[in-house]
Amino acid sequence: MAVPKRKVSKQRKHTRAANWKLTKPALVECPHCHELKKNHEVCPNCGYYDGVQVVEQKQKKAN
Repeated sequence: MAVPKRKVSKQRKHTRAANWKLTKPALVECPHCHELKKNHEVCPNCGYYDGVQVVEQKQKKAN
């Protein structure tokens, strides 16, 4: 079993823990409707992926 030879200092521990950062998702423009969408996913606005309609969109209600 691995056992540390010396105590890990607070600074070393906190420095290591500080490098867990979130990154923004990569967004690209949909070639069909020109809205921003996630890369390699179906567009949530129009339902197209790679020039083919994959998801049928529901009609929006007019108030």
